[in-house]
Amino acid sequence: MSSLVQMMNSPPDQLDLKTTDIAHEFPPFLTVYKNGTIKRNVGSPFMPAPENLNGVRTKDVVVSSHPKVTARIFLPESLTPGEKLPVLVYIHGGGFCVESALSYFYTPYAASIASTCNAIVVSVDYRLAPEHRIPACYDDSWEALKWVVSHASRSGPDPWVNEHADFGRVFLAGDSAGANISHTLAAWAGVKGLESDVKISGVIMVHPFFGDGKPDGLWDFCCSDGTGLDDPRLNPAADPALLEKLACGKVLICTAENDILRPRGWSYFEALKESEWKGEVEIVETKGMGHVFHLFNPNCEEAVSLMKLVASFMKDDKVLSLL
Repeated sequence: MSSLVQMMNSPPDQLDLKTTDIAHEFPPFLTVYKNGTIKRNVGSPFMPAPENLNGVRTKDVVVSSHPKVTARIFLPESLTPGEKLPVLVYIHGGGFCVESALSYFYTPYAASIASTCNAIVVSVDYRLAPEHRIPACYDDSWEALKWVVSHASRSGPDPWVNEHADFGRVFLAGDSAGANISHTLAAWAGVKGLESDVKISGVIMVHPFFGDGKPDGLWDFCCSDGTGLDDPRLNPAADPALLEKLACGKVLICTAENDILRPRGWSYFEALKESEWKGEVEIVETKGMGHVFHLFNPNCEEAVSLMKLVASFMKDDKVLSLL
């Protein structure tokens, strides 16, 4: 995490606090002081939407006004008029409490997805906990998915999505906490349904964060409506009936050998396989790498291979071989 730029959501003169003033610490993400100050220890600064980023056009849109939720859209520039592309709704990680779709960290990554996968990427800038307690991140991401679906009639608010989205190929994806949110969105789509009968083709979960059966202090601190260790957002296996309603045809889970969250991805894989869900699930592990290595070093051989894997999954190729 040392490569990330420190972000703080309080003025500098309020941050001259002592260790004795700390109420809670949630490394590496947050330090919470007794006076209510919240210090974000990691995270990259915002980046204005570039007009063109390595052959990909970008812009910011408002997907919900109450509350205000934005997303950053990425569209490959080499398109023919009327050409239709798959749509990937991407949800960033960061422990539900740091980072942004609009950051220097996630903007280049989402542009790379759009370019490599030849897809429209809608990267969701959900509200962060603990100022906006869980389930705000889930609700905001759900609003973004509904916003995408609202274009299925070709009369939605955004011309890029109206003209170029293939609503027969809609995907959800995310890393870490964002992978967790992606799962819940797919479950909600199975319960609530989506307008215009749009179906989710697949879900891509990279180094997913789920519970491990032990108390999680950060989750409890950030969550306003949790049901403890049996909360199906934290522990999908706790509600098999909801797990089997996952509204997608296939799921790809990516783990990393040296990732502390690795066992949680494998546990999710086993729970999904053993459930009554009718789709196909695949899991691929990258050897010798740690948590979200592809974000910290996007040009390394393993990160390039992981991106190709995502592209193959979206093209409906089999990806069962290990990296």
